[in-house]
Amino acid sequence: MKEYPAYLNSPDEGARTYGTLSYNRRSRSWTIRGDPCVTELAKRLFPGCDGRGRGVARFTAHRRIIGDLNWLMLRYPLEIKEADRTRWEAALEDARRYAVQREKSLNAPQRAQPPSDAFSGKLMEFQQYGLAFLLNNRRTLLADEMGLGKTVQALSFIASADAYPAVVVVPPHLVRNWVSEAERFLKPDGSLRVHVIRGLTPYDLPEADVYIIHYLLLRGWKNALADGSFGCVIFDEIQELRHSGTEKYSAASLLSQTSENVIGLSGTPIYNNGGEIWNVINILDFHCLGDWESFTREWCYGYNNKIVAKPELLGEHLRREGLMLRRTKDEVLSELPPKRRLVQYIDFDDKLYARLMEPLKEKFACLRLAATPSQRALIEDDICQIHRQATGAAKAPYVAAFVSALLEGGEKVLLMAHHHAVMDIYKKELKAYRPVFVTGRETDAQKAKNVDAFMSGKTDLCVVSLRSASGLNLQRASCVVFGELDWSPAVHSQAEDRAHRIGQKDSVLCYYLVSPSGCDSEMQDALGLKVSQFVGLMGDEKPLEEDRFLSESQAREHLKRLVGKLAARYGEQDLF
Repeated sequence: MKEYPAYLNSPDEGARTYGTLSYNRRSRSWTIRGDPCVTELAKRLFPGCDGRGRGVARFTAHRRIIGDLNWLMLRYPLEIKEADRTRWEAALEDARRYAVQREKSLNAPQRAQPPSDAFSGKLMEFQQYGLAFLLNNRRTLLADEMGLGKTVQALSFIASADAYPAVVVVPPHLVRNWVSEAERFLKPDGSLRVHVIRGLTPYDLPEADVYIIHYLLLRGWKNALADGSFGCVIFDEIQELRHSGTEKYSAASLLSQTSENVIGLSGTPIYNNGGEIWNVINILDFHCLGDWESFTREWCYGYNNKIVAKPELLGEHLRREGLMLRRTKDEVLSELPPKRRLVQYIDFDDKLYARLMEPLKEKFACLRLAATPSQRALIEDDICQIHRQATGAAKAPYVAAFVSALLEGGEKVLLMAHHHAVMDIYKKELKAYRPVFVTGRETDAQKAKNVDAFMSGKTDLCVVSLRSASGLNLQRASCVVFGELDWSPAVHSQAEDRAHRIGQKDSVLCYYLVSPSGCDSEMQDALGLKVSQFVGLMGDEKPLEEDRFLSESQAREHLKRLVGKLAARYGEQDLF
C-alpha cells in the first residue's frame, strides 16, 4: 500500500498526451508545451506557474510544485522527453518522500535528542521538538523568540544530521559567539575544526567542520562559496536578507544551492511586508511561495504590492508547509527558569583599544616611584580603570548592535555599564531607540522621569550604571544586558534584580557580553562566567556580610593579578 497521497501517483502510460514536458537547466524549471486547454488551466490554477508565451507553462523544479504538476498530469498526461525521464522520476520520488515526511511531522509531533558522542548539550523539551522539526524540514525558518536557544537548536541539527562541513552566515558582532558555541557543543571529543573566513578576497579555505562568515563579506565570496558542497548552510539573523537586488542577497542565494540543508534563524519574522518575507523564504527554498509576481498577486493587495492582505493566513501556510517554526516565551514559559544567564561573545575594536591603553605607560612609571602601599594601590586602581574603560569602549559598538537586535525583536532592555564614556557611545549608537539613562549624573527628578518613561512604555531601552542600580524597580524589562562587567558578583545580582522582581511574570534573560580581548577574561574568572549558560553562580541568595567582605577581598586579588599581567605585557614585570 502506497503511503504517499493519491495526487502523487504516476500518470498512466500509453494514455493520450496533451503536450510535452521538458527540463530547463538554466531556469531550473519544468516546461509544458502543449494544448492551450492545459497551459491555460495551469496558469489559472497555480500562481507560481510562469505564464509567458502561448501554449507554454513553466513550473519551478521544486518538490512542492512537482506535486502540483503531477496532479495536473493525472488529468492531462504529458509526454516526458526521454533525456529528462530519469530526472523527472527522481524529482517525483523526492516529492513523495517530502509529502510523507511532512504529513508525519504535522500529525505526530516528535522530539529528538542529538547523539551524546556528537553533541555535548542537553536540550529542553521544546528544543527537542525544534530539533525534530528541523530534521523533518531541511529547508526552513526557525523563528523562535529571542532567548529560546535558536543557536543551540541549529547546532544540535548539525550534530544529529552529521551535516559537515557546515557554513554559518552571521552578523559581524556574532562571529565570536558562534565560534565559542560551536566549540562548546559540537564534537565533544575535541576534534572540531572551526575556521572564520576573513576579508573580501577569496583564498584557499583550510579543511574545517564549521566555516563562519559574516554578511558583509558574502559579496566577495559569492563565487568561491557557490563552488563548494556543504552539509548545511545556516543563516543567523536571516532578516539581514530581507532586501533583494544586492550582491549580498545574490551571494546568499547561490550559497543556499550548495546544500540540501538550509536553515534560517530569526526572532523577528516579518508578516506585514510581503516583499521582505518573500525574500527571506526564497533564500531558504527557492520559489516555494511562487515567483514574486504571483506572490504579490495572490497574497498581497495586487501585482507588485508589498503588503500581505492576510498575514495570519500566510503564517499558517508557512507553518503547515514546514517552512517555519515559531515559539514565544509565553508558550514555553513553564519550561524556563525564572532567571536565565547567558554569556555572549562579541567582537572588539583592536585599534581603539590600543589607543585607549596608551596612558598605561605613564601609569607604570608612576607605579615605579610609589613610596607607600596605599599610593601603589591607588595607581593600580587607576591602571585597572583605564583597562576596563578601554575594554568597554572597544566593544561598545558591538554591544549596541546586539541590543539593537533585541529591541527589534520586541524585547524591553536594561543595558548595564560602568563608565560614563562607554555609556556616551551607547547613547550615540542607540539614539534611534530613544534610550533613557540612570547613570548617577541625573538629578533625582530626572532619574524618576527616566524610570517612569521606561516603565510606562515610552521607550524600551534604559541604560543603567552598574553602581547606580540599587533600589530601582524596572520589572517591565524582559532582558538585562551587561555591556561591561564588575568585579563583584553581588553587583551583578543586584542589577539583575532590577528586572527580576515582584510583578515580573516573564522569564528574565540576562546576557553577559564579553570579548576575548581586554580585561573581560580576568573578570570572567572573578565572576565564574566561563560557560555559556550558568545558574546559581552569582548570588541568587542575598549575600551575608562576611560573604560580601570575602567577595571584595577576592576582587582585590583579581585586580592585582590583572595589573601584573599588564605590567608583563608592557615590559614592566620587575614591578611585581
